[in-house]
Amino acid sequence: MFDFFRPRNIIRCTCAHVPMTEVQLTNIFKRCDLNGDGYLTKEDLTEAFRQLGSTFPGYRAARALHRADKNGDGMIDKKELDQLVEYARKRGYRLKNACSNK
Repeated sequence: MFDFFRPRNIIRCTCAHVPMTEVQLTNIFKRCDLNGDGYLTKEDLTEAFRQLGSTFPGYRAARALHRADKNGDGMIDKKELDQLVEYARKRGYRLKNACSNK
């Protein structure tokens, strides 16, 4: 289905049915390591879920931290990143305008 109400010369598909891959999710989380220390804090996760389009990114970050932080240190490390990605994948984050034509 096409959205013809966009600015001229831009036609985008409004289906947005393309789920994000684990690699894409991993890259988003890694980019959101704001201080570059290799650990994701709740603030980093909040920014990541904001970029993913979460309605309540702070809540989603707290839930993700609760699910993925297995050692209880309040941060996600490299060993826990896979569990974080799995949590986000199960929440169904999708690529926006994945089949867009520019």
